[in-house]
Amino acid sequence: MWWTRSDVVVLCFSLANPNSLRHVKTMWFPEIKHFCPRTPIVLVGCQLDLRYADLDAVNRARRPLAKPIKPSDILPPERGHEVAKELGVPYYETSVVAQFGVKDVFDNAIRAALISRRHLQFWKSHLKRMQRPLLQAPFLPPKPPPPIIRVPEPPADRVWGPAALFRDPLGADVLFQLPGGHRVFAHRVYLATACSKFYDLFALEVGAKEPASRTKSLDGATATGTPAPLRASRSDNPLRPDTRDLSSWGRGFVSLSVEPVRDPATGRERRMAVVRLDERVAPGPFSAVLEYLYTGQLDQARPDLGQVGAIAELLEVFDLRMMVANVLNKESFMNQEITKAFHVRRANRVHECLATGALADVVFCVDDGEVPAHKPLLIAGCDWMLAMFRGAFRESDASEVSLPGTNCACLRAVLEFLYTGVFTPTPDLDAMDLLVLTNRLCLPRLQALTEQYAVDELLRAYVQQVEIDEQVLIYLEMTQFHNAQQLAAWCLHYICTNYNSVCRRFPREMKRMSPENQAHFERHRWPPVWYLKEEDLYLRSKKEREHEERLQRKQHPRRKWCFWRPSPHVS
Repeated sequence: MWWTRSDVVVLCFSLANPNSLRHVKTMWFPEIKHFCPRTPIVLVGCQLDLRYADLDAVNRARRPLAKPIKPSDILPPERGHEVAKELGVPYYETSVVAQFGVKDVFDNAIRAALISRRHLQFWKSHLKRMQRPLLQAPFLPPKPPPPIIRVPEPPADRVWGPAALFRDPLGADVLFQLPGGHRVFAHRVYLATACSKFYDLFALEVGAKEPASRTKSLDGATATGTPAPLRASRSDNPLRPDTRDLSSWGRGFVSLSVEPVRDPATGRERRMAVVRLDERVAPGPFSAVLEYLYTGQLDQARPDLGQVGAIAELLEVFDLRMMVANVLNKESFMNQEITKAFHVRRANRVHECLATGALADVVFCVDDGEVPAHKPLLIAGCDWMLAMFRGAFRESDASEVSLPGTNCACLRAVLEFLYTGVFTPTPDLDAMDLLVLTNRLCLPRLQALTEQYAVDELLRAYVQQVEIDEQVLIYLEMTQFHNAQQLAAWCLHYICTNYNSVCRRFPREMKRMSPENQAHFERHRWPPVWYLKEEDLYLRSKKEREHEERLQRKQHPRRKWCFWRPSPHVS
């Protein structure tokens, strides 16, 4: 054999292949001893990084026909130490990927080779001082990184939204009556938050004192100022009792009234605001104006853009009039800034409606109070709300909806997200209560944002040296129950990477964990069990070797020259 005259033999095996270690004992070691009986042998376990690697990713990266590596194939360090002790050879572990142990193998292989030469070159003093192969300190695997909270993007193909509500009168609370008997249903919150003119229109108090141009008489007025009942005058066009004349209030508007109207979605009658428009408002261009107020978009290919611009000016939708003018002047690029300003203005007005309860058409009764809301905005942002208000449930016509199990802070956070798409935590907001509500309302994006907020709060407390172990244990059970999987994964990672301290402080809580969680802790705890055992073995072996070296130094003291005497002490 070509290695029969070697100075040292490094016998390697794979830590991910039990057969490899078995062959060391049964085949390779006897063969080496047969051909090289005096050559020192060093046993080396390779691929140490597979002990903590993601085996699924490793198997995917291997050749298609390669045998997959199973967790049961990974050999613990004690298996290598047992074989090395049985064979009487030093044992080391290496990993090229982790950059660990390679230098230890070469340095100690050289030591073993030089020590084996002592009986042949006994006169060389440096061989006498050569240390035997050193012990290898155990390899501590890197701390696994925490899982990343991934926030899904808003669904681009959502069926229900402002555009869908423009086409479908579900939850409509405004009826526009156009000349020729045309009727258009709409939602006042979308119109009021998009245009100041419509905001002022719906802010009018129906039944208040009418302008002087519409004659009304006072019956029984007394000198003491006692209010008299109103009655319509006997004019040619008497107004309805709850009708307000708008002919002098704004161009294009005739009157505003509140009347019982048959809901086109449910077929049931309910009171709506009825706005009558004058003859200058054509149905087609008016529909384009409403679509802009809902979506902020203008169909530039319409053949009647001039009429759209005229009606927009008539109804004082000035930003739409500017967009039409830009299109007609072939300056459509300027509409981007107008559209951006439209959405910013709408978001600000929606915030105002949420804060003040203006234009609200439903009130949610929660555990600690009441929160006004707006059905169209809820329908456009949440499938759960859509199902509740669509008509199959009694809540569809109710002005108050009971929502137990939550509080005002959580519900306001949900409403702000549904209205604006933005999550803004407040000091009185409890992340776990909000997670319960987001799971209940089936809002995955808000749930992910809440999970990220909870993680940020825990990390902020951890940096400030506030104990968070108990909070993480509580979060783990709650998040697993309420389907907050990303926060649950983060809690599992925190407990695994702080396993010893958590077990010391909360032993009962850890024992009460579910079998699945306990099995996860055993598999992923850091430092791993095999490292702790290896560290304990290393410290004991190191202490034993130091004890042996002390005894050896006592038995073989350093020799001195025969005629050498220490110099006398000079005082």
